[in-house]
Amino acid sequence: MAAALFCFFFLLPLPSFSITDGEALLKLKQALNNPPALSSWVPNKDPCALPLWVGVLCAKDTINGINLANMGLSGTIDVDALLQIPSLRTISFINNSLSGPIPNLNRIGALKAIYLNTNQFSGSIPPDYFDKLASLKKLWLSDNKFSGNIPISLTKLRFLSELRLDKNDFSGTLPDFTQPIRILDFSNNKLEGPIPPSMAGFDASSFAGNPALCGKPLKECGGGDAAPSEPASSGGSAGDGLSWFWKILFIILLAAILAGVFVLVKNQRDQSDNFSVMSRGNSHVDEEVMQVHVAKSVKGSEGGSGTGIGGKRGGGGRGGMGDLIMVNDEKGVFGLTDLMKAAAEVLGNGGLGSAYKAAMANGISVVVKRMREMNKVSRDIFDAEMRRFGRIRNRNILTPLAYHYRKEEKLFVTEYIPKGSLLYVLHGDRGSSHGELTWPTRFAIVKGIAKGLAFLYTEFSTEELPHGNLKSSNILLTNQYEPLLSDYGFHSLMNPNYAIQTLFAYKTPDYTEYKHVSQKTDVYCLGIIILEIITGKFPSQYHSNGKGGTDVVQWVSTAISEKREADLIDPDLHPNSSSLPQMLHLLRIGADCTEPNPQRRLPMKEAIRRIEELQL
Repeated sequence: MAAALFCFFFLLPLPSFSITDGEALLKLKQALNNPPALSSWVPNKDPCALPLWVGVLCAKDTINGINLANMGLSGTIDVDALLQIPSLRTISFINNSLSGPIPNLNRIGALKAIYLNTNQFSGSIPPDYFDKLASLKKLWLSDNKFSGNIPISLTKLRFLSELRLDKNDFSGTLPDFTQPIRILDFSNNKLEGPIPPSMAGFDASSFAGNPALCGKPLKECGGGDAAPSEPASSGGSAGDGLSWFWKILFIILLAAILAGVFVLVKNQRDQSDNFSVMSRGNSHVDEEVMQVHVAKSVKGSEGGSGTGIGGKRGGGGRGGMGDLIMVNDEKGVFGLTDLMKAAAEVLGNGGLGSAYKAAMANGISVVVKRMREMNKVSRDIFDAEMRRFGRIRNRNILTPLAYHYRKEEKLFVTEYIPKGSLLYVLHGDRGSSHGELTWPTRFAIVKGIAKGLAFLYTEFSTEELPHGNLKSSNILLTNQYEPLLSDYGFHSLMNPNYAIQTLFAYKTPDYTEYKHVSQKTDVYCLGIIILEIITGKFPSQYHSNGKGGTDVVQWVSTAISEKREADLIDPDLHPNSSSLPQMLHLLRIGADCTEPNPQRRLPMKEAIRRIEELQL
């Protein structure tokens, strides 16, 4: 009996002796080559504490995702290490140099999303590999060297919504997928035989590059050709095609409504961006990498056929909800179809909506923002404002490229800036980018911000809030650390109640105490950014409840009154006898901009003048 109990005890896992999440990640790091890419992963540091470890996605101080895309990693994925992170739900190793058979990630039964595309994995996948991944929603294995049959266990995943197996060497026949999959791609493999009827409603491009495949939407198995782009044929099937379209559209809209309800509830509980997680893009990091989805009209537009700037359509169509309107063609012309096919990382889910990076087939990388509650003005006025934004040409302003208008939702498309936001480089990245934030660089960033604001306050001088959402997450940095102001000018387009919930201007004392916003509100937000840059501290003002970070306004005000301003300077700036006076001068400008009473606060013109007068 004692021996039996001993054996039973021996076979049980020992959770009480499990390692911490940080130790598990360090174990994972040891198995991966190219450690410099993970230089922020160091012992005795909390991965979810600021500054965040690169590639680590956290929610409420708990790791729920690992996104190590585009890091030049090789070696192996230590699944034993990942098993020590019980809250892990998403894993992304997109575009690295990992090789060998598929890792045993199926041992992590709670995973919801796996992204291994664009690596060098090879070999067949066991038929029962996915049996224990009952929660899996998204699987991207494209652009590898997998071979053999498509695992039949994939057909048993009831929640599967995205499946990308394209650009591999899979062979054999297609299993019958009956789940309500939204994204499916088997193209460029060695598959053969008939396409199951359950998948006949997908576009022909999902099966292209498999010469031996047949059946709708490809050629008929008897040898005839089906029209791949035309769901209608004789005998009333045109109605069936439209019926399927409306069913699909209804599912997409229902999902959008449910997502909107979730965001609304979340915003009511947390009425500003939660900066506990930072990415290279704006504010939040979602737990998953996903595809850009756009509701498509019956006359759906064809991307890449637009005619350029000045409000031209970036796709075919007739002005319905399927149009993408180009307002700036300096980065090329594209359409909704291009965006719908573009695989993209989720950059954020902030107050204004979700943001995605979309890398299109034509080589253009853009950011797509899905924004709601922008129905304050008519369609004509909205179109005019978008064209006005598209005409902006200033080195410190991010000019939009295109937009998409529907009453329920708007898409706003801008250039993708790889280095990310000032928030990320200053607080979330302790790698080379942060190390390059020397005093001259930070000084130049402040100068560039001032120049961008000077332009906005000339171009939109009659607006109550020319910017309205000014914070470090909405200041993007080029590779040369030139700042680009983004998310500006939306105040006049937004429904008032939604503006109060989402825009940072409404988190300032101007509104919380005086119930009024004005151009001086942007001045207050500018002051917080200046203090953030000089002190290196994460402002508590970016949190809805004020918890976490440093109240930079109060902290600086107290230090100035006690004549110990020098104690506030970020040690990473290495102040010396020549640079310290300049730092203190800029610090005082920031303090004057954050005067709590807007009546006594600097006007924007004066704040810009004082910044422009500063010299290194």
